[in-house]
Amino acid sequence: MDFGIGFLTNNIMLPILDFFYGIVPSYGLAIVALTLVIRFALYPLNAGSIRNMRRMKVAQPLMQKRVKEIQERYKDNPTKLQEEMSGVYKEFGNPLAGCFPVLLQMPILFALFATLRGSPFADINYDVNVQVFPQEKIEQIQPQVFSTAPKAIYVSDGSHFPISAVVPGGNKLVVGEKTDIRLQTAEGQSISSLAAEYNEDPSSFQPKWEVIKGDNVVAIDEAGNITALAPGDATVRAQAPGLAANKGFLFIKALGRIGVTGDDGAIHWDILIMILGFGASLYLNQVLSGQGSAASDNSQQAAVNKFTPIIFSGMFLFFPLPAGVLMYMLIANIFQTVQTFFLSREPLPENLQKIVDAEAKAEDNRQTLPFEPGRSKKKKA
Repeated sequence: MDFGIGFLTNNIMLPILDFFYGIVPSYGLAIVALTLVIRFALYPLNAGSIRNMRRMKVAQPLMQKRVKEIQERYKDNPTKLQEEMSGVYKEFGNPLAGCFPVLLQMPILFALFATLRGSPFADINYDVNVQVFPQEKIEQIQPQVFSTAPKAIYVSDGSHFPISAVVPGGNKLVVGEKTDIRLQTAEGQSISSLAAEYNEDPSSFQPKWEVIKGDNVVAIDEAGNITALAPGDATVRAQAPGLAANKGFLFIKALGRIGVTGDDGAIHWDILIMILGFGASLYLNQVLSGQGSAASDNSQQAAVNKFTPIIFSGMFLFFPLPAGVLMYMLIANIFQTVQTFFLSREPLPENLQKIVDAEAKAEDNRQTLPFEPGRSKKKKA
């Protein structure tokens, strides 16, 4: 189950992508435009989450104290306890309120992520599991068409179709039997005929087939014809090429490039720059939102927040993503950092602003020791 991800991809993401590619024929610019459109559309939800996080950071110490007092005072009166707790949430806000906007936008963000990992930005694989039985069991096998789930495949710039890998004779064979894997639409139109109709150079769009498991069980040729060799299990992969996988954008050499280092050990500086940029923007976003504050009451949480940008950036070294996806994540993070910057300058509700002012006044009145930073400034003030 994709929880609607496929529906969002096919009916929202790809049409937007096609629209911008039609205006400026650059898949790199189309990714930038698609990312910004989705981020602007989700701005109200994301803003609500950021505002709630900011308010909770101010209110949480006093709120926790108030909740503890209420729980102790009305522990034997559930009705009064619930009433007083509702009053606290009404005054300071609900800590869980910031989670709801995040949950609402997750399917859309997952769909955007899935779109940029699919065609035309990457080669698309269809894995077909094949079982081969001895000749004497031929009567026990009932031929049944096997088909994978469809995926949107670009056969040319701006032209994509839902393509499935279909085995007409089924994926259960006997030794010596032959069948083929066809990449085709639900109507039976093959991917090769679509490429011949829509692609100016059909020869540049040629699917590939290979046995990735059980090469002693089955064999497959360049046309996708399978021959059963011996009893056992095998996995055959059909691959549709990604049209934009090798196309560059700005400093990015190829939108489909994966990993900081290549097979020859050379460093992919474009990938590395985007990973470092992602970590830097994540850190800056934490600073603006107050999550990375060293003055946090919870020292363990503060330490986790400091290392979060390093951990998330380091993940891309061990779980590499295509360059196009990294570009989307970097742009989205920069967008959110700018959003956080502006939202952090919004006035707080009056009751929360009083708490901030009281803390600032207490800090100013606190007598500092000679070696403390800021002592000379306070004296001058």
